[in-house]
Amino acid sequence: MEPQSCVNINKEWDIVGARQLGREMAKKLGFGTVDQARIATAVSELARNIYLYADKGQICFEVIDKRERQGLCMTAVDTGPGISDISKVMEDGYTTSGGLGAGLPGVKRLMDEFDIVSEIEKGTRIKTVKWIR
Repeated sequence: MEPQSCVNINKEWDIVGARQLGREMAKKLGFGTVDQARIATAVSELARNIYLYADKGQICFEVIDKRERQGLCMTAVDTGPGISDISKVMEDGYTTSGGLGAGLPGVKRLMDEFDIVSEIEKGTRIKTVKWIR
C-alpha cells in the first residue's frame, strides 16, 4: 500500500473515487467495518464540500505509522472562496446548500482529530485523523 495517495476532486464522480480509496486504505490498515464506514462517510462529506463550494481540490490519504499506533490521515485542500466564519459552519444544523447541516461537525465527530484552516479567496485545508483502536 502506498504511504500516501491523492484523489483530485473536479467532478461529482470524483467523490465516489475518494470515498472508495478511503475505505480501501482503511480496510488494508486493519480498521474494523464500523470505522471503515466512518472514514468513508467523512471522506464523502469532505469531497462533496470541495465539489459544491470550491469546484476543485484534492483529498490526500496518508498512513500514519508510529511506534505506539497506526492511523489514517486525510487532508482535503481546495483553492475555493474560503470560509468566512469557521465557527458558523461548525455549528450543527448550519447549511448553505439546503442539506441537513451535518457536514463538517459530523466529520469532526466521526474522526479522532480534526483541524480546519481557511483563508478568504485562497481556499480551505481540513486535516483529519482516525486512529486504529
